Amino acid sequence: MSDNDTSSLFSLEGKVAIVTGAIGLIGKHHCKALSEAGASVVVCDIDKKGTEEFAHTLGSSSIGGYLDVTDPESVKDVRNHVLKKFGYIDVLVNNAAINDMFENPETALEKSMFENFPLEMWNKSFNVNVTGTFLCSQIIGTEMSKKGKGSIINISSTYGIVAPDQSIYKNNEGIQTFYKSAAYPAAKGAIISFTRFLAAYWGKKGVRVNTLSPGGVDNLQDDFFVSNYSNKTPLGRMALPGDYKGAIVFLASDASAYMTGANLVVDGGWTAW
Repeated sequence: MSDNDTSSLFSLEGKVAIVTGAIGLIGKHHCKALSEAGASVVVCDIDKKGTEEFAHTLGSSSIGGYLDVTDPESVKDVRNHVLKKFGYIDVLVNNAAINDMFENPETALEKSMFENFPLEMWNKSFNVNVTGTFLCSQIIGTEMSKKGKGSIINISSTYGIVAPDQSIYKNNEGIQTFYKSAAYPAAKGAIISFTRFLAAYWGKKGVRVNTLSPGGVDNLQDDFFVSNYSNKTPLGRMALPGDYKGAIVFLASDASAYMTGANLVVDGGWTAW
C-alpha cells in the first residue's frame, strides 16, 4: 500500500467484524458503518431473530446470532460459529451495555439517589458493561492474538471521563426527575482502564485495543433534557445515531494502525469544558 493511498486505509474489504449489542440504537449504525466499509459483520445481541433480520439488510456476507455477553458459553458459541464460517476474526466491537432503568417511574427519583441505589442494579451494570467486555475480549480477542492481528473497540462514554451533571435531569420547573447513578460512570470508567491494560498486554501480539467514548444520543428524550444537554455541549446539540460511524471505521481499519490504548472522544465537545 502506498503512503498516499488514503482511501484504502479505511477499507475493511475481506475483514470480519463482530459487534455486540448490535441491534440497539448506536449498535445498528456501528454495523452499517463496518458493512459499508466492506466488512462482513456478525450482528450479535440477545434477540436472535432481530439480529438475523437486521444482518439481512447489510448484505449476504453478514450474519446474525444470539449472544449473551455475560455467559462464557454463549460467547464461545459465537466465536466457534464465526471461525467455522469465516475462518478468522479481525474486529470486535464491545458495544453491549445497559443503562439505569427503573420499572416504576414513581419511585425512580428516590431509587436513583446514591443513598438508595440498589446493589442489584450496581452488580447488573458491572456484569454486563464490564464483565461482558472482559469475556468477549478474552474469548474472541484470543483468536486475534493467535493470528497476530486485530482491532478491539471498547465503547465507553463521556461519563467514564467526567462526572454526570445531575442538573440536566431537572425539568423546566427545576424539579429533579432522576439522578444518574454511580453504576454507569463507574463501569464506563473501568472500560477505559481495561482498554489500556489490554492494549499493553497484547501490543506485541499485533492486537490493537482502543476505546470510543461517545456523547449522548438524541433518542426521543424529554424536550427539557435535550435542551439542557445541548446547552452544555459546545456544538449545541446531542449526537445523531450516525455521528459515530466514521470513528468506528477509523478504529477498525488500518487508518488507525499506529493507535492503541487510546480513548477516542466523540462528544460534540461535552468534555472540553
